[in-house]
Amino acid sequence: MKSVIKAISYYLPKKIVDNEQLTVEFPNIKIRELTRLTGVHKRHIAAEYETSVDMGVKAAEKLFNENNIDPRDIDFVLFCSAGGDYITPASACVVHNMLQLSQNCAALDINQGCTGYLYSLSLAHSLINNSNAHNVLLLNSEAITKMIHPADKANRAIFGDAGAATLVIASDDDKRKGGRFLFGTDGSKFDRIIIRHGRERFPLDKYREDDFIDSFGNVRNQACFYMNGSEVFNFSVKKAPELVQQLLDVYQLKMGDIDLFVFHQANAIILETIGRKLKIPNEKLVVELENTGNTVSATIPIALKNVLQKGRLRRGMNVLLAGFGVGFSWAGTIFEF
Repeated sequence: MKSVIKAISYYLPKKIVDNEQLTVEFPNIKIRELTRLTGVHKRHIAAEYETSVDMGVKAAEKLFNENNIDPRDIDFVLFCSAGGDYITPASACVVHNMLQLSQNCAALDINQGCTGYLYSLSLAHSLINNSNAHNVLLLNSEAITKMIHPADKANRAIFGDAGAATLVIASDDDKRKGGRFLFGTDGSKFDRIIIRHGRERFPLDKYREDDFIDSFGNVRNQACFYMNGSEVFNFSVKKAPELVQQLLDVYQLKMGDIDLFVFHQANAIILETIGRKLKIPNEKLVVELENTGNTVSATIPIALKNVLQKGRLRRGMNVLLAGFGVGFSWAGTIFEF
């Protein structure tokens, strides 16, 4: 049994912060240079009481309404996020209740950031391939801006909030490409993208949270999001090309056989550098973060939806997906859309 992406929808919060607004808050910010490097012109910000669960549910409701999907047909819901409403129960159970899914539907959380969409897709494929599910709802939702320090101008310029919903269904079309995923992890770099305080090792009630200035002049706090930008860049532009070649070898394909390359939408300079290293034609390289920013695990489904609406993605195309980042982790697959 094969798995097929049936539909994708996404939700963006109402509040928008564009680059002009950032210059008001940070008069010394080099906005032109920053825009060129990030590729981001505006980003959506979750409301004060709006969580990743809320955004995931709104994305799912859009998916159901736009594609005439009966929620009672969903037999597995996967919620992928670095956030969530509670430590326990799983946010997927909260989503299950809010969407009024069937009691015969399983619910599971995945805490995996930049590679989260690939992990979600892989798990959905395995469930379907083993006949343990037929209609899997993937929710990739991130309210990352809530964890970024208000004075952290670098990360505030890159990241945005969003929720994405993907329906993966069973198909008896055994000729369709897909099903193999490649994964990798370099756990020695776990602290290059991190929110250090707030869980069991560094509980907030035992550690005083003081702001400090790092060596680059950025305001930091151990309870807020941190990213070592230079190391993330070097890792991404080295690992992504290696991953692409490994995927092509596994599928016994050549670069010219791929119709679209959809990488995690980290920032423009990373995507452009990967594109140059692999000599990917511009029309095959997807860059879709101008109006949303880096939305972590939601970037790939948002990019897929955008290129689908623009007519760049059509049924029968060979699509390569690749994620890389937090962990450090990487993952990829090739499939026929």
